[in-house]
Amino acid sequence: AGENNGGLGCCGWILVIISAFFSILIFPISIFISIKIVKEYERAVIFRLGRITARKAKGPGIFFIIPCTDSFVKVDLRTISFDIPPQEILTKDSVTVSVDGVVYFRVNDPVASVANVSNADYSTRLLAQTTLRNVLGTKNLSEVLSDREVISQSMQMTLDEATDSWGIKVERVEIKDVKLPQQLQRAMAAEAEAAREARAKVIAAEGEMNASRALKEASLVIAESPSALQLRYLQTLNTIAAEKNSTIIFPLPMDVISHFMKK
Repeated sequence: AGENNGGLGCCGWILVIISAFFSILIFPISIFISIKIVKEYERAVIFRLGRITARKAKGPGIFFIIPCTDSFVKVDLRTISFDIPPQEILTKDSVTVSVDGVVYFRVNDPVASVANVSNADYSTRLLAQTTLRNVLGTKNLSEVLSDREVISQSMQMTLDEATDSWGIKVERVEIKDVKLPQQLQRAMAAEAEAAREARAKVIAAEGEMNASRALKEASLVIAESPSALQLRYLQTLNTIAAEKNSTIIFPLPMDVISHFMKK
């Protein structure tokens, strides 16, 4: 603060002293001009003859300025969120997608946000759009659809590093929606349907194979005990009779059929 005040020069100090002197002369009126109030979530960066008076912002509460020589800029420290407009992005595997997101940031250094960039909010919004395109341009379509958390963290680190000199702290970045062209959606749906049908056929084939093995084992058991086949007939009759229908089944022993087959 001492270095900044010393940088005013002789003429600057004379103007400051004159302004302070007249403020004292018209004290009842000047008090309404000199006293300023900032809220809990605000800070004031004071300029004296165009120079920042201190490397620390004033507030919250009451502070004083010298009329005619001092001016101040209010800075909001609350977290600000904004939507990234949908960006047409060409992925690494040459697929065009439309992606949008949301960014949460806040002012971490009020002095830097005023002195180092003309409009910290607008600059952060533009940088978020370009960062989204740059990061997603290095990803495949499958990575864009499945690795949103990794992409969000990568964007947050890139934005936070770029805006550090602006006094901005990027707290969170989220990918909201990924829109695919209609033709690509139909192609992906057809591919997914074909993959499901293929898996269904494989599962059905495995079921048939397991069923055939079970039937083979059952036939070996029945071959060892011919009476087991008769018991199976009786179980089948019991099941049919429980359904209250008029179907009548007469079990025909396999020995009789085999006798005719031999002839």
